[in-house]
Amino acid sequence: MGINNSTEEYRDKWLKLSPVAIIYFAIQFIKNTASNFVYLIPAFVIGYQKLADNIISIIVGVIGILVFIAVSALVKFYFYQYRITGQRAQIHSGVFQKKHIDLPFERIQNIRFEQPIYYRFTDHVCMLLDTAGSSKAEAKIIALPKPVAEALKQEILLFKDHKTNTEDHPEPEQKQEDRETVLNTRSVRDLVIHGLASNRIWIVLGALAPFFNSISEQVIEGIESFGVDLEALMSSTQYAMWQYILVIASATFVIIALLALVSVIGSVITFYDFRLTRSGDRYIRRNGLFTRHEVAMRLRRLQMIVYQQNWLDRLLQRVNLKFEQLNASIERYSASTTGGKIMVPSVTLKEAEGLAANAWPKHQMGTINFHPISKRLMARNLLIAFWLLIVPSITFSYFGYYEVSLGLGGLFLLLIPLIALRWKRWGYANDGQFIYIRKGLIGVNYRCFPIHKVQQTSFYQSWFMRRFKLCTVGFVLACGGQSIPFIKEISGDTLIDETLHQVESLKKSWM
Repeated sequence: MGINNSTEEYRDKWLKLSPVAIIYFAIQFIKNTASNFVYLIPAFVIGYQKLADNIISIIVGVIGILVFIAVSALVKFYFYQYRITGQRAQIHSGVFQKKHIDLPFERIQNIRFEQPIYYRFTDHVCMLLDTAGSSKAEAKIIALPKPVAEALKQEILLFKDHKTNTEDHPEPEQKQEDRETVLNTRSVRDLVIHGLASNRIWIVLGALAPFFNSISEQVIEGIESFGVDLEALMSSTQYAMWQYILVIASATFVIIALLALVSVIGSVITFYDFRLTRSGDRYIRRNGLFTRHEVAMRLRRLQMIVYQQNWLDRLLQRVNLKFEQLNASIERYSASTTGGKIMVPSVTLKEAEGLAANAWPKHQMGTINFHPISKRLMARNLLIAFWLLIVPSITFSYFGYYEVSLGLGGLFLLLIPLIALRWKRWGYANDGQFIYIRKGLIGVNYRCFPIHKVQQTSFYQSWFMRRFKLCTVGFVLACGGQSIPFIKEISGDTLIDETLHQVESLKKSWM
């Protein structure tokens, strides 16, 4: 294989980054500090007044922090160097803790680009090189000119194609179509729907939970600063109870609306200008408002297709479609930009079927009939809930703690329909080529994977399951494990035997 002329001047010599990388190091330092700063928020809330009375100290402190960030970024920039030599990428970085990376092209499983907004003026990108066994990007070249990064990416892919065709497929290499075909785009309206339907609202509420007391005190002080005596207002008898309830409901609605707005803004920022394209057997996803992300995935590396719906998605007839590869349980960036998966947010059911069929034309995710699992799963979970809630409830009642007893009993009654719904969501199917799994609670997820992608199977029986001739079967894929609980023992044995027979007879590569 020849060397690409676009990267020839970057080969076989140690190179420094472009000065624009200083901005990258500074912003990364701020991000890392901010992620730990959340633990100090209560201390700052408590000491807010003291800090406000000493403006000079605040100004000096801020200047000192900015100087420290600038020096840190400059030092990291100075000690960072990289080299492309032979068929390997080498990176030296670190100030006090030196880090040396020597990554052969053959180990690279995925190539991703990131382009922060401040890189767009100079047309630089960050190039992330992933391997199959790493929980993070194995190597990251911080600032490459985009044309050079694209040329280097093509060189790595051509090297891997040549190696694959030489070792596994002796026939001559087929020339692939270079032109990209657009498979899907997302409009701002679609992203708004995704933001409303996602769970980010509740994530924000959960993150704010430790600070509710401090926030409420600040809100009350802010309202009273306008001359409103809330204590006198709430104790007044001139207003009817329904008026108080209306005020509280209105305030709650406003708060939830603001949180929903935050979720929508986050969705738009993350997925803005979303484009899913296909070039030959490669899927390429590009998205992002401030930082542009690009992820490429070979079709043969696709391990599983997931249709994900929460309760609002089901109401709106929308699906979050995921193409998963590598280990999907490793969250490298976020649910949307993980190196091991490509997610297409809030597509219609018809669009999801079309995209899934583009990858695996013979799948039957939308039409196949699922087999239910045993109702004894529901019975077991009810029994566990009974012992955890009803037995303590009786005990508390015996000692006179009737409020606690009533609360535990009410919680048990609330869990009964949820346990029943959880059982009803479970289902599985097998059409000889693919295994399908359905599960969920309020929402529902559908998963589909080719049988030949299975690397390992498991068969599990507890004493309770063995008594009723039931079992749980598991399948290990490159994207993680999947299981089907409480199915008939004979069905589990048959499913595992057929899976292992097909894996052994076909001998197809899972990658």
